[in-house]
Amino acid sequence: MNNSRAKGIALVIFGATLWGVLGTVAQFLFQKNNFTPEWLVVIRLTLSGILLLSYGLFKKDSGVKDIWKDKKDRITLISFGVLGMLGSQYTYFVAIKHGNAATATILVYLSPVIITCYMVFHNKKLPKSSQIYAILLAIVGTFLIITKGNINSLSISKLALFWGLCSAFTNAIYTLQPANLLKKYSSITIVGWGMLIGGIAFSFINPPWKFSGVLSLSTVSCVGFVVIFGTLIACYCYLESLNYILPTEASILGCVEPLSAAFLSVIWLKVSFGLADFIGTACIITTIIILSYSDKNTSENKNKLNE
Repeated sequence: MNNSRAKGIALVIFGATLWGVLGTVAQFLFQKNNFTPEWLVVIRLTLSGILLLSYGLFKKDSGVKDIWKDKKDRITLISFGVLGMLGSQYTYFVAIKHGNAATATILVYLSPVIITCYMVFHNKKLPKSSQIYAILLAIVGTFLIITKGNINSLSISKLALFWGLCSAFTNAIYTLQPANLLKKYSSITIVGWGMLIGGIAFSFINPPWKFSGVLSLSTVSCVGFVVIFGTLIACYCYLESLNYILPTEASILGCVEPLSAAFLSVIWLKVSFGLADFIGTACIITTIIILSYSDKNTSENKNKLNE
């Protein structure tokens, strides 16, 4: 393995791990210190958006300003910021509040299945056998996670299940919606503006000064982690890794995220995670691997989407 490839693998694993830790930190703030998902979403999106765009300007990324010159791009960007970025962030945090970080993160990973189903209908083509197997595997994995193998009961609350599935759908929107923009502008420009737009939009519903929770050194540190490590550094590591490894490889290695969320939830917050949960998680992660390999080029589907 050459040094560049090793660097790319290390970057994506580190970034995905930070995302997994982010979910557990958010659970600590919500369930142990009475923070609200609404306030954390506003703070995370607004501050991270400002910092990402500032970094883009520092790197002399002309797209930070140019993206507003085209009317169609402006409309798509605003729609992405509200539906894709804000939608995925808010539903994910609410799912954590009503459940736990491990379950919420694993349910988010159903989004590639949703994307695959959408592409099958959009392109009016029968799914590949590998895609059918992946979807069935995802269904089995989800069943095990939400029931722990007992068909007569749910192991998580109905609200946690509802918001977790909503998070998977909004994450699919987040992935598909900016396809055209990504052909013209950098990821930093699109993610940065998407975060800032989402944060500003949600500020009208929950202003940043509308705060409730326990303020202490640990909670302030956790908020700082969410913004700096769980957002900026994690995002940078993932995007930088694409300079050294293929997107398919990055998506597979990104499966470290639910594993790190589950591990930390069990160790730190004492979340119950039994055999059925581990088998269900393995099923969903295997689903991602199958879907990643079933498409030789991930961008091929995005191009078809925009034909």
